[in-house]
Amino acid sequence: MMKPKQALRLKAQIDAQVPGTAMVMAAGLGKRMRPLTATRPKPLIDVAGKPLLDHLLERLKAAGVGKVVVNVHYLAEAIEAHLKKSPHGLDVVISDERSLLLETGGGLVKAGPLIDCDPFLAVNSDNLWIDGPADTLQLLASGWDDKKMDALLLLVPHARAENHGGRGDFHLDRTGRLRRRERSRVAPFVYTGIQMLSKRLLEGAPEGPFSTNVLWDKAIETGRCFGAVHHGLWFDVGTPQAIKATELILEDA
Repeated sequence: MMKPKQALRLKAQIDAQVPGTAMVMAAGLGKRMRPLTATRPKPLIDVAGKPLLDHLLERLKAAGVGKVVVNVHYLAEAIEAHLKKSPHGLDVVISDERSLLLETGGGLVKAGPLIDCDPFLAVNSDNLWIDGPADTLQLLASGWDDKKMDALLLLVPHARAENHGGRGDFHLDRTGRLRRRERSRVAPFVYTGIQMLSKRLLEGAPEGPFSTNVLWDKAIETGRCFGAVHHGLWFDVGTPQAIKATELILEDA
């Protein structure tokens, strides 16, 4: 937990322009959220009184994002209809993956021509977080260094990853560079599903479906994959059981 003086210094340090465009990943099948996703896409599952997607869009708007590129596949019509009626105040462009689900990396490549800023934000649509002493997305943007980064991932300490049952994802060195968790070991940081990327990372990417892990491994190999630590709350809302647990914490937040 940050001390008050540290929080004030952090607020004073943030003077970065958040990218004007964000890629919102909304095409997944939501298998872990079944049976709730049998008739509704995961981004439209209600948590604390509104869909996960609306929580995210509100955060993006508040941070200064003006345009979102949303990829769709599973129950795409439901997501498109919701985006048209939701009062989010954002310019929405659809990246259509109805014919083939491209996974996270392939989805980024397909949406690349629709993303009109560099670097850009890429955020999973089932994300739910509470800001710490500063706006989370502004804090992430303040850490971007285009000379040495192709990817900047927002991480949360394993101990503060609510509802998360994994072993962690990354180690963070003193310079902020990332390395992977070793097999059969525990890593201290969990990826939140929020990142800033340069379009450089999409150059020479594979065709068709593939994971963003391919892009991260490329950036790690060249020393251009970095991490920033989230100072607020973050929730892994991946299962029906996690919804109630998340809502109970949010009631006291």
